[in-house]
Amino acid sequence: MRKVFRRRRREESPAVKAAVEEAEQVPTRESGPWDSEEPYPERERVDLGGMRLPVDAGFEIQLNLAGDQIVGAVVLYDESALQVHAFAAPKRSGIWDEVRSELAEGVKSAGGTAEEREGPFGVELAARIPAESGGDQPVRYIGVDGPRWFLRAVISGRAAQGADSAATLEGVVRDIVVVRGDEPMAPKEAIELRLPPEARQGTEQQGGGRDKPDLNPFGRGPEIAEIR
Repeated sequence: MRKVFRRRRREESPAVKAAVEEAEQVPTRESGPWDSEEPYPERERVDLGGMRLPVDAGFEIQLNLAGDQIVGAVVLYDESALQVHAFAAPKRSGIWDEVRSELAEGVKSAGGTAEEREGPFGVELAARIPAESGGDQPVRYIGVDGPRWFLRAVISGRAAQGADSAATLEGVVRDIVVVRGDEPMAPKEAIELRLPPEARQGTEQQGGGRDKPDLNPFGRGPEIAEIR
């Protein structure tokens, strides 16, 4: 009978284990948007289910509603607005090129202008759209392709004109965490969001029904709740 001898694996000390775990949690990229399955920096974020949105002093956060479904969020800051929506995307290809083309056509058909330019997140769309008060207003469309998701950000107001607030709102985009989930979804289907517990109770107390809004991609969209 042959006896097989194997070396026992040396147990790692608690210090070594802690160092290994810390190394595994270090982000492999310098900035996001982040996928919920990858390591990302800790900071204060509001949990909206399909998206974890950074919050900071001076922010006012509102949510977009399509029927009974929450599909996006708006960050108001320094006379500027950042509107963000997350969508499902194919596993092996991004959709920003296609979406950008559709947005440009929509802007032009509405009487505005749009041109591509290089931005901090790659190619973005710089547009000018008709304003309700007359004239036109600048808007920046930003797109980021992630693993099985796509994030669209729209910056308007002072930040769209290169004000200091632009850097703040760009920082929000960089720190967003998208929670795609494992359920099958069609490309461009909105990743549903939900109210955080602290805001859900207040909204239920308000009550009242709401009609399904027209989700104009150039507008900020209807808001149903405010989170500070």
